[in-house]
Amino acid sequence: MESRYLLVMVLLALGITPSAKAINNHQWSNISNVGAYTLTVSALALPAVRGDWQGFRQAAYSLGTAESLSLGLKSAIKEQRPDNSGNDSFPSGHSALAFASATTLYRRYGWEVGVPAYAVATLTAYARVDARKHHWYDVVAGAAIGAGSGWFFTDAFNNRVQLLPWADSKSVGVLVAMPW
Repeated sequence: MESRYLLVMVLLALGITPSAKAINNHQWSNISNVGAYTLTVSALALPAVRGDWQGFRQAAYSLGTAESLSLGLKSAIKEQRPDNSGNDSFPSGHSALAFASATTLYRRYGWEVGVPAYAVATLTAYARVDARKHHWYDVVAGAAIGAGSGWFFTDAFNNRVQLLPWADSKSVGVLVAMPW
């Protein structure tokens, strides 16, 4: 049920995009807004609809922490945006919220919900760079903040299939683990 709900969100988010040749910075910005806010609402609405109040509380903590950390760092680190619209580029708050939401959804409801949520989060981060609102390292930092807060605050509801992100000095990846 939840995976169909997220699939509809992904299709709606992708459906608002015009052909790739016609996308400009403003349209990429709109795509990133839709992605971040859709994931944020989903991370709070899904547990509420299911009556999972512990999951709702964990999502609220995760999202609140990601947003607070990103806003605090933005005010402490005066990084100019690529489009010169301000000096609050680092880190990406949209990416922090998107990845906090995706990680919370994944941890709480499993990979069936998490994979589409991470796809929307990745699109959101990509769109922030293409909209010239952030540098690539701004969205990577935002994603790390969001994913970290999601992992810290969210308990697994069902942990049969685990997606475990990893990184070393030369590569990154995701390990899929499942007990036999």
